[in-house]
Amino acid sequence: MVQQAVRGDRVEELARRRGFLWQAYEIYGGSSGFYDYGPLGARLKRQLEAEWRLFYSLEGFYEIESPNIAPGEVFKASGHLDCFTDSSVVCKNCNRFFRIDDEIATGGKCPECGGELEAAGEFNLMFQTRIGVPKMDAKNEAYLRPETAQGIFINFQRLLRFNRDKLPFGVIQVGKAYRNEISPRQSLIRLREFTMAEAEVFVDPRDKNSHPGFDAVKATEIMLNPAEGEEGEMSLEDAVRSGIIANEYLGYHIAKVKEFLEKMGIPIERLRFRQHRKDEMAHYARDCWDAEFLSARYGWMEIVGIADRGDYDLSAHAASSKVDMSLHSPEGKIIPHVIEPSYGIDRIIYALLESGFAEERVGKENRRVLRLIPGLAPIKAAVFPLLNREELKMRAKEVFQSLKRELVYVDYDDSGSIGRRYRRQDEIGTPYCITIDYQTLEDDTVTIRDRDTMQQRRVKIDELSGELKKSLR
Repeated sequence: MVQQAVRGDRVEELARRRGFLWQAYEIYGGSSGFYDYGPLGARLKRQLEAEWRLFYSLEGFYEIESPNIAPGEVFKASGHLDCFTDSSVVCKNCNRFFRIDDEIATGGKCPECGGELEAAGEFNLMFQTRIGVPKMDAKNEAYLRPETAQGIFINFQRLLRFNRDKLPFGVIQVGKAYRNEISPRQSLIRLREFTMAEAEVFVDPRDKNSHPGFDAVKATEIMLNPAEGEEGEMSLEDAVRSGIIANEYLGYHIAKVKEFLEKMGIPIERLRFRQHRKDEMAHYARDCWDAEFLSARYGWMEIVGIADRGDYDLSAHAASSKVDMSLHSPEGKIIPHVIEPSYGIDRIIYALLESGFAEERVGKENRRVLRLIPGLAPIKAAVFPLLNREELKMRAKEVFQSLKRELVYVDYDDSGSIGRRYRRQDEIGTPYCITIDYQTLEDDTVTIRDRDTMQQRRVKIDELSGELKKSLR
């Protein structure tokens, strides 16, 4: 456990030092639950979001964007004002409030001062604000959204017409969500402002057990931790047929979540899918599975939730707004059901940083390396002159400018020894380093060094861009 904690500390230290993550409002002492993404972190995050958008766009999903603030009646209808709560305790000694989580439940003492804890009731996680005039009344009461999903549900009728009144169809949204967490203490794991990438699949409830793509994924083996029974690996076909996973639509999207996370570089041996127990099920869910990452520091942590929301949301908004949310079919009115994969982008970023980070001995030195997949690496390639000589620097800058036009995210570095420059790029996950030496001036070839293997090969400059694009792909 000590080694795991040390590893977590080193990951977070690297993230701060190298410009991935910074404590927000640090010059004012910081504010828990809020983080800034530095230059490298922002690039990593944008590329992850872009990969997610592409993944679901290729599945045929539409994308929308809705406001971060909504009138109170929206969240009254959705159940969040009544049900979106956490149980809390307060320390009798230091008067700090804490959410009841695994650490509190097993420790039983205040994590700050060691004092005795006592129950403090349910705490609603919604951030309240108002729309318009300062006077607070029912007409201008508003809240920051705790999920992006409600903006999709409210637009259901327009989206249905956009899809020519046909089911099924899927809609995605990437954006900020806000939860006034009681006591966030776990880096990117529990934030008050965070990014969600959510997909809502509207399906005829009569067809939930016949997904057209299920045959293509049914043989997928997945580590399942069901609410009842033992954890183990099982094919999706067996899990659905035995009723462990409720239906083919839910099973299909569990498979797609697994596919995306693996593609982004989450190690399969540190990934499982855990079913929610009845006492932890969200108020809107009929069934829910969490894709969990095994963190060296935090243990099993949720990074994606895959829920069968049934017709809860559409029925709730129909009843509250008096607007018809049904699809008219020859058999009568159908209220569609919703399958929802909901990704926590910030948590996935933490999982990528932790699982990608490694320390290893190279000769007489320790090498720190961040093994991000090339497609997510903030810097795709770095260009160095072998020595700090003007003729080499001039040629290196020409190569740098040429690659920058092609790849955009390219770095140039002529500070310190070549070994130090390699180490700096290894730490931030740059897949390839390109060195200009005196042979370059003779035959227009450069050296490409691979981050993971540290092997080098020579490539002609006019073939360099194509070689890198092929490797990065």
